[in-house]
Amino acid sequence: MFRIGLTGGIAAGKSVATARLAELGAVVIDHDLLAREAVAPGSVGLAAIVEAFGDVVLTPDGGLDRPGLGALVFADAAARRRLNDIVHPEVRRLSAEREAMSAAADPTAVIVHDIPLLVETGQAEHFHLLVVVHTPAEQRVRRLVEGRGLSEEAARSRLASQAADDERLALADFTLDGSGSEDNLRAQVDTLWQRVAEEVAQEAEADSA
Repeated sequence: MFRIGLTGGIAAGKSVATARLAELGAVVIDHDLLAREAVAPGSVGLAAIVEAFGDVVLTPDGGLDRPGLGALVFADAAARRRLNDIVHPEVRRLSAEREAMSAAADPTAVIVHDIPLLVETGQAEHFHLLVVVHTPAEQRVRRLVEGRGLSEEAARSRLASQAADDERLALADFTLDGSGSEDNLRAQVDTLWQRVAEEVAQEAEADSA
């Protein structure tokens, strides 16, 4: 099993990169999706969030009011830490389950963990290869405003809540430039995949020696 940690700032282009990796044969574990599962109605995670923040974070049908909670924690670093302390352990548990299932099905699988907050949560050393999708901050702000309908203030607040670009880039084993076209980014992923295939082959050869 070959483990890749993939990260990048919001609106950097991670979804394009992970989609291409899946097309090439990787098993992609999306930690954003796991974060939703961790706080689904009836979950331990949602109960803990309500205990920490009150019923104000619930929708009328008992689900999590994501926009309301997001507005609360993005403006308050202490609140964001409380939320992360609840959600991140559950996400790690779920990701470990998914990885174990994938490895059992195919011991030679290439498993990509798509983790937006990989650097912030101190997981950089847990992978064979750390890949960062990088797009300059101002371009990401424009994408959030023009593509996702956020106000500029909200977009900058989202960026400020994540690690600085320099922090991510300093830890990267491989950097994908997400500032160009989607086709350009996919081509870079193809190059990355060639490198991964070579490393997997080398590991297999070493194991059989």
